[in-house]
Amino acid sequence: MATQTEPRSDAGRRRSTAAVAPDGPAKRRRTQDLPPGASTPPILQMLRYALNPYATMAEGLRYGDCYTARMPGQPPIVSFTDPQAIKEIFASDPDALRSGEALGDLLGPLIGFNSLLVLDGERWGRERRLIQPPFHGERMHTYAATIQQITNDVVDRWTLGTSFSIHSQMQKITLEVIMRVVFGVEEREKLKRLRRALLRFLSMIDGPTAPFLFFPMFRKDLWGLTPWGRYTRHRKAVLDILLDEIHRRRAEGTTGRRDVLSMLIEARDEDGDPMTDQELLDEMLTLLGAGHETTATSLAWTFYHALPRLDVMSKVHEELQSVVGTGPVQAEHLQRLAYLEAVIDETQRLTPVATAILRRVKAPVRIGGRDIPAGVNVSAPIYTVHHRPDFWPNPGRFDPDRFITARPRPYTFFPFGGGVRRCLGAAFAGYEMKIVLAEVFSRVQMHVRPNYRARPVLRTVAVGPSGGVPVVVDSISPRG
Repeated sequence: MATQTEPRSDAGRRRSTAAVAPDGPAKRRRTQDLPPGASTPPILQMLRYALNPYATMAEGLRYGDCYTARMPGQPPIVSFTDPQAIKEIFASDPDALRSGEALGDLLGPLIGFNSLLVLDGERWGRERRLIQPPFHGERMHTYAATIQQITNDVVDRWTLGTSFSIHSQMQKITLEVIMRVVFGVEEREKLKRLRRALLRFLSMIDGPTAPFLFFPMFRKDLWGLTPWGRYTRHRKAVLDILLDEIHRRRAEGTTGRRDVLSMLIEARDEDGDPMTDQELLDEMLTLLGAGHETTATSLAWTFYHALPRLDVMSKVHEELQSVVGTGPVQAEHLQRLAYLEAVIDETQRLTPVATAILRRVKAPVRIGGRDIPAGVNVSAPIYTVHHRPDFWPNPGRFDPDRFITARPRPYTFFPFGGGVRRCLGAAFAGYEMKIVLAEVFSRVQMHVRPNYRARPVLRTVAVGPSGGVPVVVDSISPRG
């Protein structure tokens, strides 16, 4: 079965960066005029980011509103931390500042060149229109009961007094949500086979070699012996199972199915054309990476920040008692859990799982009062902006009340990006996180293992806490 990750045509994707980037002396002159930044060689900047992503991003605070970073094999990255400049980036013409082209070399080989994340122009617009319906409006409410059941099934297997990684437990929940809500696999044996393949694949994304999958220079197969070789082999196993499922549903129909994959199989564009098998496979990998690992990581960070704070947990429990009571969490409760939402927001401010938004400049542009040449990348650095003390007093403190007493200033809080390229799954991720946290906090008393201190670790698609946040369960209540 064909599971290659090449686009069906080169149109709209493989446009050479060299075609728009200045050459020779002109290029050198223009890149020398870029704002200042770290003077260390690009390879050291890359390794420093891979080993300590948050500390590397925090260094940008030394340079004021604008600075330049360099990575080997990539155009310079000009980062802006001023809200007006960030607004200009997010509000720009998507053909002038291209998100897909900026990410294509990094993410295309990982998840496929048909992924919404690496497309631009008309193809991006078509894919977004096809993918958007399952993630908005009333459709999401149909997923609530499944997410709740999955969460409770995982909680029921916890034992008192034993230390375990809450990150790994959240990964179990979000993986099951992907398999059942997104992929729509329910048949027991097929679910077991898919789970085994996904766990092997995801072990590469979450393992110690994960940061190096992200950088092109380390993508060497060498007969399957390298991390990249193992990654591509495990990816193919997952895609083969999904391709079988796609073919079966195309043949049998999707009547009565409500999962995301079935909806995308039935979706048609303005010309009446469906998504191809390869487009569906690439988008399924995208949803797996974005919907599984990033959500599980955000949940792990939330437990890390909230559990040690008795004042925060007291407010969480008071709100749950007031809104939910002693029964199960229902979809209609979620909008009223304002403090729980603030806990999630503050977690995403303090420890965002993605550290920056990138755009590739296609023609000379002026941003934040600076002239930026074609061929470079511009960035809205999420972590750096989220830690500016003039926007966020005492930025290193976990304080959910920031989001209760006042709304953030525009373009100072954007964990899911902004503009037309804002993360398509942001609403779904927030919805899922609220259900999971409401269920766990309603039923479980737990604490973070004493003397544990998280160190940010770069995985392939997210920055997570080292050691997975070890917790100990003190008590578990029966299901509501």
